[in-house]
Amino acid sequence: MLKIVYLLSCLTVVNAGSHSLMALATYIVGPTPFPEFSAVVMLDDLEILYYDSITQKPVYRTNSDSKYYDEEQSDAGVVFQHMYNAMKTRDSYVNEHLNHTDGVHVYQRLAGCELMNNDKPGPIHSWDAFDGYCVEELTYDLEKNNLHFKKPWMVSWDQVKRLRIQLLYENVYHPICIKTLQRYLHLEKNNVMRKVKPRVRLMRKKLPDSGGLQISCLATGFYPRHINLTLFRDDQPVDDDQITGGQILPNGDRTYQMRKSLVISDEELREGHKYNCTMKHLNLDNKLDIIFDTDKYGPGRSFSLSVVISVLVLCVAVLIVTALIIWRRRRAAGQRSETSLNQYSPPSSTHDEN
Repeated sequence: MLKIVYLLSCLTVVNAGSHSLMALATYIVGPTPFPEFSAVVMLDDLEILYYDSITQKPVYRTNSDSKYYDEEQSDAGVVFQHMYNAMKTRDSYVNEHLNHTDGVHVYQRLAGCELMNNDKPGPIHSWDAFDGYCVEELTYDLEKNNLHFKKPWMVSWDQVKRLRIQLLYENVYHPICIKTLQRYLHLEKNNVMRKVKPRVRLMRKKLPDSGGLQISCLATGFYPRHINLTLFRDDQPVDDDQITGGQILPNGDRTYQMRKSLVISDEELREGHKYNCTMKHLNLDNKLDIIFDTDKYGPGRSFSLSVVISVLVLCVAVLIVTALIIWRRRRAAGQRSETSLNQYSPPSSTHDEN
């Protein structure tokens, strides 16, 4: 938790790249059992290597190609040593700026690059946080060859320093990041390029104290992790402050789940609003729209969309089979009647003429 919590409030929406390589670096000041500096590198949601200031060597968590070993050792040394020194310097400045006393302080950076859907290299991003405060955001745009900054507290850079940092991103950071991303994407394509459709469950729970109802929309078992799940009331999105949940959580089988819940008061139930849940995922051809029936289902009951579809298909199949059986029986009966009539010849009457 220490390595993630401080950066959550700093992240902003980036371009929707199909794959990303991100390094989460942590610099700690004060007495702790952790290394002073450590970094975890992720390909999408797969950890590929770990680095810290004690060993000063990358430790691979997944497949690697031995022929690139020396090159990757060199790249890791350049990138992480520069990141370590930069975070150490900025930590001192921010600590002084905030007038913090002695103790444990944590400076973090999340930095990485994207590979777009057309396999074209995307921008490189960097977010910094100190003890829960966002202190810097940086984006390097390869096409425009420029740096974009958001620096609430950091000291302003002169033209010389800005040019030096831009050259560093253009000629070192970005090429190494894209090269590593493409290399490990090839090695781990069976893991990170798979697509699994979400399963959807709609649930309701009676609230005995208030007489109201809690409805929940759960999408689970999907991959990749990017999903858009929205609750609607009368075709209007429900405000976020009325919804609980919404976090993307891992399952034990390397898939993900997301649940969003809404409490409906007794008064709202009487008003008869329409509630539905819509979902968009990379592995769905179209938007999936599911409607809540707040009257039909009893307290605590839930149903699966796949079960509902299966039941409907089964009912249609039973009707078709039943109609086919009735038709064949009637046809067979008609054929038997016609055959009996053809086989029956009444005796001819004769009259003796005297």
